[in-house]
Amino acid sequence: MWFYFLFILTAYLLGSIPSGLIIGKVFFNTDIREHGSGNLGGTNTFRVLGKKAGIVVTLADILKGTLATLLPVIFNHSEISPLIIGVFAVIGHMYPVFARFRGGKAVATSGGLILGVNPLLFLIILISFFIALYISKYVSLSSMTAGVIAFITTIIMKEYGLTIVTGILTLFIFYRHRANIKRIINKTEPKITWL
Repeated sequence: MWFYFLFILTAYLLGSIPSGLIIGKVFFNTDIREHGSGNLGGTNTFRVLGKKAGIVVTLADILKGTLATLLPVIFNHSEISPLIIGVFAVIGHMYPVFARFRGGKAVATSGGLILGVNPLLFLIILISFFIALYISKYVSLSSMTAGVIAFITTIIMKEYGLTIVTGILTLFIFYRHRANIKRIINKTEPKITWL
């Protein structure tokens, strides 16, 4: 039983690693929490620090979710659900102990969790995200759309444990995008520019 608590704590701490803050301060002498949306996630990193930094932060946020999710597999504890452990990495990403509990919006790390348990579903989510992004030009809307599609896809796949977790993750994503939803309704949400 103590392994459960150890994995939960480790997952939370992994999720708490503030990739955007680290990249911003180390390579750009910039605290991205003081710029743009003030968010520590990949989207704000793209806007504040540029494409290369945004890609690095997004990949790091995905991978910490994947690594946390795979902890029971890595340490050969098949009785412990990787899905449950992965959720704590997402919570860590949203409320990181290393960054005064001001974190990201759960998107990339949620994707990392799904990558760790079902790479096919991750691919479906990724494609859905980019299609929605191409059509809408809203990163926030595309993130929420991908969450809904993930939830529906797990029902179709009859992966009901994953359905519960993707439902929780999608609720996280919608909750963390409350301000974005208001801006979308008011038509003040920034759009991306495709080059």
